[in-house]
Amino acid sequence: MHYNKHVVQKNETLKSIAALYSLDPDPLKLFHNNHCPVKDMILIELTGQKEIYMPRTAVTDKDTLVKLGRGNALIFQPEHSFCKYGVVINIESGDSRNELKYEISVRWLRKENRLHFFEIDRISNLYLNEEEVNEIADTLAYKTSKVLYPLQISVDEQGKFNAVENLSVFKERWPGIKEEVYKEFEGETVDRYCQKIEEIIGQPDAMDFYLKNDYFIRTLFSGIYQSFGLNYQIKRTESFPVMNNPIEPKYEVQLKIDPLKDEYDLVNITGEGKLSEERTIYELINEAPFPMIIKDPPEINEAGSCRMQYYLNGKSQLAESVYFEYSIMLKKEKKISVIIAAVSE
Repeated sequence: MHYNKHVVQKNETLKSIAALYSLDPDPLKLFHNNHCPVKDMILIELTGQKEIYMPRTAVTDKDTLVKLGRGNALIFQPEHSFCKYGVVINIESGDSRNELKYEISVRWLRKENRLHFFEIDRISNLYLNEEEVNEIADTLAYKTSKVLYPLQISVDEQGKFNAVENLSVFKERWPGIKEEVYKEFEGETVDRYCQKIEEIIGQPDAMDFYLKNDYFIRTLFSGIYQSFGLNYQIKRTESFPVMNNPIEPKYEVQLKIDPLKDEYDLVNITGEGKLSEERTIYELINEAPFPMIIKDPPEINEAGSCRMQYYLNGKSQLAESVYFEYSIMLKKEKKISVIIAAVSE
């Protein structure tokens, strides 16, 4: 909704209503006439109108307005922040569905060269389909993933993930993690698993690629701190690791921000979009980085969609909760949904 409504009180005039909201009467009349039914249009003065359509930002309590900068830009100011989040990730493919749950902390470290640096740490056990992981493969995956934490990343001024900053530390941590694993498990399966981990850790490029596909990082640090324009909405191209392909599928997304905070003092941002790929389903499945046949005009594959919802703290404008959902049609529909919610102390 891009407008508010003022209920006309007895003896109110167009001029008095405009003054109440610190507006000029003529622009207010024009706005009302552009939104109201024809029968309620104002010619010179009020003639029995019961409601006046007002700009969304026309409020008597200015504290309810979202703090926006030039060009209605949402401002990223994470300095000295520390947040704990609960994370739920659902991965669906056809009839198969798995749910991961865990808790994680995010601590701001410093700002340097126009980048913000954060430390991310997992602070709970990992739960798979409501049960603490206990199968040997799941437990091995959980135990060995501890080599990643604490994880340090950099984020740009728009709040978008930039890079993993402590790749070299993983090698130093691994001997201790490996010792823990061998205290609990033994055998060829464990040997092969640990060897595979060592190979990945030994290749910084592979490790960097793996971490760039982290659903939590990509959801929380998706780069929403930018200009939303005069109409409080923007269109942009997004990509997300919804499938195994070195070149992520692209989506055309429309993001909208409500310039008014809600009743809970939260900033609301919503987004919807659809797949916008020149690659066919076959090419995506076979990890083709580009379409094999170039067509003019190109045929766009739209067999996928996405939606997102952000609720930001009204004062800090940092995430209180975020919901992401990306889907794509492959042999079966693949869908990833991520829920992140702040955990109170």
